[in-house]
Amino acid sequence: MASSSSVAVRELPLFPLPDLVLFPGQKLPLHIFEFRYRIMMNTILQSDRRFGVLMFNPNDNSIASVGCCAEITNFHRLPDDRMKVMTLGQQRFRVLEYVREKPYRVGLVEWIEDDAGGKDLHPLATEVDQLLRDVVRLSAKLTDQDIDIPDDIPDLPTELSYWVARNLYGVATEQQYLLELQDTSERLEREAEILTSTRNHLAARTALKDVLK
Repeated sequence: MASSSSVAVRELPLFPLPDLVLFPGQKLPLHIFEFRYRIMMNTILQSDRRFGVLMFNPNDNSIASVGCCAEITNFHRLPDDRMKVMTLGQQRFRVLEYVREKPYRVGLVEWIEDDAGGKDLHPLATEVDQLLRDVVRLSAKLTDQDIDIPDDIPDLPTELSYWVARNLYGVATEQQYLLELQDTSERLEREAEILTSTRNHLAARTALKDVLK
């Protein structure tokens, strides 16, 4: 197991969120109103400002065992003790066991990283980047809108794989699968499949639109 910290295993407060998967480098704003999570945030703010986000699946009431650590970068207290916090995704982790459940979940977790593997991932990353740009271009053409290519698309393969994964909307189970992968090339290959399918679908719809004009 690779570790991005000198402490490979640690206790971490856990925050399950319905159908939400957090990725490294992703900003996540939260509105904290439940009493137990207000306690959690107040505790976290007195330590290292870090907690774990796990996807909760409301369909089967299950909580994922792999999540992403979030760090509070900014917060604002409201008059009734609710809080608005801005967080940023850090490294991924796997829950080894739950240490306690009340007043909020705390887990013993280990950090996980992608296996470097020694492959040159830049050709695959370039392919994914081009597919992404094709999808944006075709979406703009289909909807007659000016849709700009985001200027924050990362160049590095692993960061790009996280960026693409977090921008897949409405497919939390697929995002969870991508989060759990520990091979950047596997993640990029799966994203290339998804983007190719999306591009082909959009291209067909755009061609049909042109014919019907």
